[in-house]
Amino acid sequence: MSQTITTIGFDADDTLWQNEEFFRLTQDRFCALLAGYADPETLAEKLLQAERRNLGRYGFGIKGFVLSMIETAIEVTDQKVPASVIAEIIEAGQDMLVHPIHLLPHAEATVSSLAGRFRLILITKGDLLDQERKLAQSGLGEMFDAVEIVSEKVPQTYMRAFMRHGDGPERAVMVGNSMKSDVVPAIDAGGWGVHVPAKYEWEIERAEAPVDHPRFRVLRDLSGLVPMLDEL
Repeated sequence: MSQTITTIGFDADDTLWQNEEFFRLTQDRFCALLAGYADPETLAEKLLQAERRNLGRYGFGIKGFVLSMIETAIEVTDQKVPASVIAEIIEAGQDMLVHPIHLLPHAEATVSSLAGRFRLILITKGDLLDQERKLAQSGLGEMFDAVEIVSEKVPQTYMRAFMRHGDGPERAVMVGNSMKSDVVPAIDAGGWGVHVPAKYEWEIERAEAPVDHPRFRVLRDLSGLVPMLDEL
């Protein structure tokens, strides 16, 4: 194991546990509710446009997603959406907020094997209460030396987190499923970026992979992280 790496950052949603799958299922439910007003492709595109517009207002997470669904429902029905449909959209969001956590394969074993060997930081964005709930239910919380729930992931986010809880970004590795939020900004901050692709990818989280960068790595799943770290 290289002594230059002292700190490992982990993303949470779709890196340690499932998340986007539940958004997809709720979006299917949303499209079924509004099937009489627009086809699924149109609804999906208008919902994505609303999500992009609203990120600056509501941030990431379920609550902003629900508000974007309501806004889209109002738009596609020319402000005639039935109250019963709004109620069902809200109920769908509430169901998401209490959905049990499903850890992804190798998440628990990998985090457990690295705890004590490295300083582990959970760096995730989204709604504070929801992320705290998921971390508590995951059973992984005590393995992390620090938790950062942030509104956005940019290079400065990683610089601050790895300086505050580690030895700086140059001696840190960030592991996550999002090229845009987990990998590219961590590398831009001076750290390593490890991409672990998830089953589903949110359109807003797409970015070009820095394939030629010496600090970029790709893993099929988390089972490859410990061997990769041993080789750095």
